Amino acid sequence: MPSSFKSLPLFTSGPHRFLTGKQGELYLPNYIAGGSGAGTTLLGLLELEITVSGRLVASSDSALQTLRSALTDQLAHPPIPGTLIDSRGNTHTNMSLLAIQWDDRTDRNSKTSIAYKAIFKQLS
Repeated sequence: MPSSFKSLPLFTSGPHRFLTGKQGELYLPNYIAGGSGAGTTLLGLLELEITVSGRLVASSDSALQTLRSALTDQLAHPPIPGTLIDSRGNTHTNMSLLAIQWDDRTDRNSKTSIAYKAIFKQLS
């Protein structure tokens, strides 16, 4: 099953991988919050964060720009959540694209490509 966001094959032009961020309880040691002594304050569960890192690959500069635009078109304020599906078919609902970081250069050989990282979060 190909990976996608909102049923759009945004990552499939080149190699990519999904990394799930730290999961669990958000906590604050009491001494940081101005308390005295030992102890920890529990603040709630962390929101699910998934980073997709990969490379968009196209036959020309203009085709690469089309792929980049398809991804950046998913950025919105406020974010519009959708379903993120990884290459193993795992489904993550209510995910929002929060940021995209592009590599500092475009590589040109027989194909044109650029590396990226896209950060998705399941906002509560």
